[in-house]
Amino acid sequence: MKLQQLRYIWEVARHDLNVSATAQSLYTSQPGISKQIRLLEDELGVEVFARSGKHLTRVTPAGQAILDVAGEILKKVENIKQVAQEFSDERKGSLDVATTHTQARYALPKTITGFIQEYPDVSLHMHQGTPMQISEMAADGTVDFAIATEAMSHFSDLIMMPCYRWNRSVVVPKDHPLAQVSRLTLADVAAHPIVTYVFGFTGRSKLDEAFRREGLSPKVVFTAVDSDVIKAYVRLGLGVGIIATMAFEPEVDQDLVALDASHLFEPSTTKIGFRKGTFLRGYMYDFIQRFAPHLTPDVVQKVLACSTRQEIDELFAGQELPDL
Repeated sequence: MKLQQLRYIWEVARHDLNVSATAQSLYTSQPGISKQIRLLEDELGVEVFARSGKHLTRVTPAGQAILDVAGEILKKVENIKQVAQEFSDERKGSLDVATTHTQARYALPKTITGFIQEYPDVSLHMHQGTPMQISEMAADGTVDFAIATEAMSHFSDLIMMPCYRWNRSVVVPKDHPLAQVSRLTLADVAAHPIVTYVFGFTGRSKLDEAFRREGLSPKVVFTAVDSDVIKAYVRLGLGVGIIATMAFEPEVDQDLVALDASHLFEPSTTKIGFRKGTFLRGYMYDFIQRFAPHLTPDVVQKVLACSTRQEIDELFAGQELPDL
């Protein structure tokens, strides 16, 4: 059994059983990959992939069990490389971060700008997606860090640390009736069509819970993953917008009014997560602390020493998080 063979089956599975696409991504030949997979299956005495003619059709049950172990092995190999890189040149390497549009657009620019200035030889890659997608990317090792508000709790392999709390604002045109209301109520908001985030994005669950508790059924007429898109449709008169307060920019959004809604909704907490067993290089610790100053290397080390998610939660219990 060769490490290369494990990498081939892992990559084929990631490329939806497309051997040609896998070969292109690995800069090798399709026949070479197929041959190595067959040699591995012959050695193991089981099929990793079921076939129809020359085409792979699905992962067999035995194959799935083998892939799970192969993934762990490949991750440990990557950790070995990271350890060696840390000792050979601690300021060179790469960092992959997955996050949502709101985090990338409004929360991360200062962190990323300072990080790139400090570590010009670290290649930083930003991946955007849904909270579920970015959590999956962190869980399977595609990215180093996931930064999100929703979904990460569904993945037991992720270590999550709270970064900051945030709440929402209702945005309306300056001539909208709600612009004259001194203190909003949920009933005020529910009386108008609403434009907000897609469910599963940017604390949307907190919004839905608040209306449900009050027995209100708001009319959500348009949803988007992008705060700027939501504001654009508010400008078109489609409805009142509910967005993360951080996404309102007074200088850019001068034609809109942001109404405080923090008393209407429970605050949400954005967390940074990474896969258990990940080797954190020095610049990774620095990135975490730049994004969340209370997450110092000492604190992160304490988190890594925790055995369960409950222990991590207890570590941060009662700690006042910064508001953004």
